[in-house]
Order: sequence, then C-alpha cells, then structure tokens
Amino acid sequence: MTLEIIVFVIAILFGIIIYWRESKSNRLYRFFNHVMHSRELQMTSENRKGFVHKQVFLMRLVWITLLFVLIGALISFATPINVIFFQYFVSAIVGTLIGTYIASAFIFTSEGLRKDNLKKNFEKAVEKGKDFVEDIREDLEPEPTAEEKQEQEPEESSKKSARDRLKDKGMIN
Repeated sequence: MTLEIIVFVIAILFGIIIYWRESKSNRLYRFFNHVMHSRELQMTSENRKGFVHKQVFLMRLVWITLLFVLIGALISFATPINVIFFQYFVSAIVGTLIGTYIASAFIFTSEGLRKDNLKKNFEKAVEKGKDFVEDIREDLEPEPTAEEKQEQEPEESSKKSARDRLKDKGMIN
C-alpha cells in the first residue's frame, strides 16, 4: 500500500511536469502530426494542442496509457524484472491524469490573471454581450398594431377554401 501511494504521488508530479512542458512547447506532438498527416491536414503553427495540453479527457487517457504501456514493455524486455503489477500501473495512469488536470488549473489561472489577458478577456466579454443584445433585438420584431391586423383580415377572407378550389378544378362535385 505504501508503494502504491508513492507511485501515485510521483505520477501526479510526472503529470504536472508533462503538462507544463507541453504548454511551453509541443514540438513532439507537432512532429508526429507532420509525419502522419498530409499538408492540408497538418496543424497550424499557432495551434498549441499537445498530447495532454488542450486535449479532452479521453485522448489524455489514451496517450498516457500508451506511454505507460510502452514504458512497461521497455522495462520487461530490457531488464530481468518481468513483473508489472497492475495496481501500480493503474495508480500511475490515474495519478498522471490528476497531475495534468492540476497543472491545467494552475497554468490556466496564472495565464488568466495577467493584466493583458484580463483586458482581452474583458473586451471579448463586452463584444459578446453586445452581439447578444443585438441578436435579442433582431429576434424581437415589433407587434403589429390594430390597423395592421384589420388590413390582414380581409385578405384572409377573400381566399377560397380548399373545397372551393377543388370544385373549380373539377376534381370534386
């Protein structure tokens, strides 16, 4: 049990380090993206996405599990240690995932608290608010007045009913 806790804590620190490293530079992810995709499908240079940075939970889980499977395979083939305990494997994966989310919370808050980012976020919020108000104004059309309602009613009464139109066409007697 003690070794599992140690593995878990080390995995949390490992997850924080991985996330922090990818938030600074995503060269490895970009390299694999360039190798595996055609030029039209390659990610842009401004895209900051990495293996765990700006990824959804399921993709983080896949990449981290793949990393630990590769590490386990290397350990079992390269050393005489042929035992990989499942509980350590799972605690390492869960700890790394938790570490990436802890790091994302700290990196997000530290980026969000910068003065420039606060101004940009405030300006974006103001623009979104203005757009929202304009959308509401466009959706709310003025209600027709009593005169407009009276003008519309005679038009409706002058139309023939469906039965009369069918009689005119000779389809019914």
